[in-house]
Amino acid sequence: MGGVTSSMVAKLAFFPPNPPTYKLVTDELTGLLLLGPFPHRENVEILKLPTRRGTEIVAMYIRHPMATSTLLYSHGNAADLGQMYELFIELSVHLRVNLMGYDYSGYGQSSGKASEQNTYADIEAAYKCLEESYGAKQEDIILYGQSVGSGPTLNLAARLPQLRAIVLHSPILSGLRVMYPVKRTYWFDIYKNIEKISLVTCPVLIIHGTSDEVVDCSHGRQLWELCKQKYEPLWLKGGNHCNLETYPEYIRHLKKFVSTVEKSPSQRFSSRISTDQFEPSWNGTDMFEVSRKSADRRDKPRHSTDHPEKLKKPPSDADELEKLKIQSTEADQLEELRMSFDQKERSRRSVDCRKKSRKSIDCQLGRGGRKSVDRLDRTRTG
Repeated sequence: MGGVTSSMVAKLAFFPPNPPTYKLVTDELTGLLLLGPFPHRENVEILKLPTRRGTEIVAMYIRHPMATSTLLYSHGNAADLGQMYELFIELSVHLRVNLMGYDYSGYGQSSGKASEQNTYADIEAAYKCLEESYGAKQEDIILYGQSVGSGPTLNLAARLPQLRAIVLHSPILSGLRVMYPVKRTYWFDIYKNIEKISLVTCPVLIIHGTSDEVVDCSHGRQLWELCKQKYEPLWLKGGNHCNLETYPEYIRHLKKFVSTVEKSPSQRFSSRISTDQFEPSWNGTDMFEVSRKSADRRDKPRHSTDHPEKLKKPPSDADELEKLKIQSTEADQLEELRMSFDQKERSRRSVDCRKKSRKSIDCQLGRGGRKSVDRLDRTRTG
């Protein structure tokens, strides 16, 4: 029964385009593989990669001259390299990354049949190629898994502790959970991401549409809750399963994520502290609260002179003389204080003047505070 159910889940999970949306063409002059009908690009290489399960998959590698990261993209269901080609080019340009995309066994012009275990072997072959042929290091690689592609992505990521980061785009909790809202994981289920996400140690970005009718947004939200290193998720309001790339927030948030993870861990930490300290407040009174706290911090050093010295020395003549001077000064201060009480009546007018001055200052602060808030509102609106 379990085997039948597992086979059924697998059949529902894989829908390779039929016929494939591209052809493999060998250039007669150079002998290079080309992806027809797309024109040859100098920075794009088309490859055939053998896998440990005996299949041969088609992959494409896009080189960016300014890249410090390499994105390994596992695409979603019902897609192949022909459909993903233009998006891969755009992602490489906008994110300034090298990018490798590949077709699973049984997809596009890759040989074999689609299965869970084959996709695990497929992504391993692509990752091995990045290391051996292009010199990519584990700490420079970002894994990107879309929909079904979240399965092989998390399976690989769980075994690579030094990865730079992971992006999960409309991910699934598991294959069975896409069809049925089961509460437990069965042995015959496929792509058990719900069990593997906690094994990932690098930063994870999750992107999901709130109106996804294929993989409910709850899959993405639950995976995010289980992440060890959560990055600010992107829940695209109204987004469905196949159109998230069309939202301006998609590329903007993705660029911010890549920029953040490309910094060293210490830089990321200091940047987070800096952001927390200087994040603009929507409430003008919060700005004044920060000023008060700042003033309190400035007052604290004044008490340092009151602390007793840790190492006590016998008093010298100079110390005794200094002590007498201090006592004399304190006596003078006490005398001045007594005189100030005697002049209480005469100081009332001064106090009244100060009250008027305070009212004037309060009015100015009120006007200035409102202008400050107005400017903040204009900034937020802009």
